[in-house]
Amino acid sequence: MNKYLKIAYFVIICLAVGYLSSLVTQSSITTWYPTLVKPSFNPPNWVFAPVWTILYIMMGVAGGMVWNRLEKDPENVKKAFTFFIIQLALNAAWSVIFFYLHNPFLALLEIILFWLIIFETYSQFKKIDKTAGLLLIPYLAWVSFATVLNASIWWLNR
Repeated sequence: MNKYLKIAYFVIICLAVGYLSSLVTQSSITTWYPTLVKPSFNPPNWVFAPVWTILYIMMGVAGGMVWNRLEKDPENVKKAFTFFIIQLALNAAWSVIFFYLHNPFLALLEIILFWLIIFETYSQFKKIDKTAGLLLIPYLAWVSFATVLNASIWWLNR
């Protein structure tokens, strides 16, 4: 498969996960979420969709770049993809826990694990392709912010 098709494939997968996650959040954004006390640094709702779209695209590009190294380094690529798949599943699970189950505390516990797996994915990707690793840094930064936001929302609403 062409290297650009591999990247496109991963971008589509990541965007699909994002889209499916957004379906879980939609009803809560207009019903439950507005009832929560939020910290002063909580971004407006319209910020989340474009930021996540950009992050999913960057994740997909990074995944495709690592996939392009499969023949040269199969063992490390397979290990990196194990973490990539886990972090993608945790990404989707957070939306379910926070928005569908309305459980900020459980979501906080989950996002800490999620952050650790993203960091390990970054570490694995960086070993295989430095640019692919760098593409995950904004994702790691955003989830760091989201962790603080999640913790603050839980604290303010406990």
